[in-house]
Amino acid sequence: MALKHISLLRQSTQPGQSLTGLLLVASPALADTPFARSVIYLCAHAHDSGAMGFVVNHRLPKAALDEVLDQLEIGQLSPHSRVGICAGGPVEETRGFVLHSADWKTEGSLVVGDDIALSASLDVLKESMAGRGPRDALLAMGHASWGAGQLEEEIFRHDAWLLAPPSREIVFGADYAAKWRQALASIDLDPVRLTGQTGHA
Repeated sequence: MALKHISLLRQSTQPGQSLTGLLLVASPALADTPFARSVIYLCAHAHDSGAMGFVVNHRLPKAALDEVLDQLEIGQLSPHSRVGICAGGPVEETRGFVLHSADWKTEGSLVVGDDIALSASLDVLKESMAGRGPRDALLAMGHASWGAGQLEEEIFRHDAWLLAPPSREIVFGADYAAKWRQALASIDLDPVRLTGQTGHA
């Protein structure tokens, strides 16, 4: 990339190193794709087996969350619970996964990074309904995935993604429209200056 200050994370990360627990931030190279301005939290990554993560900034309407809860016969969430819903990616779009703060977990939960866990069981929503769930939760419908070596190709050869550290505000925050800019700001990038200065896919 032409930008010299693309981020210490990017500069210090080499192909083959696990990116699990980091954010993928769409560069302008993805402007004409379904991933334009996406922010993805990576839950799993290994060079020889691929990667999997969730888009955390494509909001679905609250009605979609209510519909899921009705289908599962869960009822209404506790007013004290913070549960959002988003379109997590183009793979298995009808399947729900819950990213949540690691203050709550079950035997089947996977702790991915600092204070972030993943649960495929929707029991977390039942607990949230009762006010016993995690501090923060995000129901992702679907996910994004890459085959072995594919994500490295997109990052290191095509400059499609920038790497950024996760934060509670970006992963679980309610202002979905601001998350892309917040992620860029976390690595000291201005989206106005970034446009047109990256490589092309």
